[in-house]
Amino acid sequence: MGSFSMDEAFVQAPEHRPKPSVAEADNIRIIDLSPLLAVTDGDETVFDALAAEVGRASQEWGFFMVTNHGVPPGAVARAAEAQRAFFALPPERKAAVARSEAAQMGYYASEHTKDVRDWKELFDLVPCQPSPPSATVDGELVFDNKWPEEMPEFREALEVYGEAVKDLAFKLLELIARSLGLRRDRLHGFFKGQTTTFIRLNHYPPCSSPDLTLGVGCHKDAGALTILYQDNVGGLDVLRRSDGEWVRVKPVPNSFVINVGDIIQVWSNDRYESVEHRVAVNMEKERFSIPFFFYPASSTMVEPLEELVSEESPARYNPYNWGDFFSTRKNSNFKKLEVENVQIAHFRKNVPGHVQ
Repeated sequence: MGSFSMDEAFVQAPEHRPKPSVAEADNIRIIDLSPLLAVTDGDETVFDALAAEVGRASQEWGFFMVTNHGVPPGAVARAAEAQRAFFALPPERKAAVARSEAAQMGYYASEHTKDVRDWKELFDLVPCQPSPPSATVDGELVFDNKWPEEMPEFREALEVYGEAVKDLAFKLLELIARSLGLRRDRLHGFFKGQTTTFIRLNHYPPCSSPDLTLGVGCHKDAGALTILYQDNVGGLDVLRRSDGEWVRVKPVPNSFVINVGDIIQVWSNDRYESVEHRVAVNMEKERFSIPFFFYPASSTMVEPLEELVSEESPARYNPYNWGDFFSTRKNSNFKKLEVENVQIAHFRKNVPGHVQ
């Protein structure tokens, strides 16, 4: 990664460049999930109280943090250690597991967000390796993991971590569903079969010009939920809805940041809105993070849930196929586009009386 230099590809447009200092986000909901352990089939009171907290956070910010989440601390520590060991490899060892446009799991150092190169390197993997023949989306994307040779502990650590976080994802999905007044398992069916869920290992090296570039440019997550582990360096910024200012999300030990994604925004018919966020870099410290992108099956047609649509609240989105949407978004990582990449706004209906 030492080959990175500040060329034009990394430079953000003036309006997107980070300010020298960013205020710390306050009033972020930190939700303790330990009461879930006490929930029995006959007692839903505790569950409903947690769901209400999740709902309020999803409306206010579009994200929240969770503690006592059930993912073993050892599994998180081993995944983080494996991540650091991988990115410390020589460039040729990392290049040996590079991803390609045809096979999109593996190492990559030229990610673009909205046509500007991100100041980072990454490694993508699927937590549940599909059985042969490899799963594809739209006949194009292949989800075969590429594992670095001579690092068996890397694969083992990430597979254990992926299973644990997937269990958390389904618990959060139940809380989201209940917060919308739906039965707990209402959204589970969308995640049956081969999904496009994947884990990303991010490494953000120190940067000589952190005022010109971003580790990840401002964007919203296209999926259902993102479960983010971040180290203690900090750099995650979110756009505060109340005043449109960027604020920094302070790392909380042993927590995850949970982002509500675009799919839940559509399912909820805009009751919840996915949060716009970015990653800042700094001159002194490298930073590591591990987002788990929780996505439905590629055959899913994404549209507002029928229970949340009525004459008074008509559907605000036309249906779209998740596999096609994801395929288009994923392929754009490899080349600049002549047009804006596909967004859920492209499927928004013109609903009378609704201010967009």
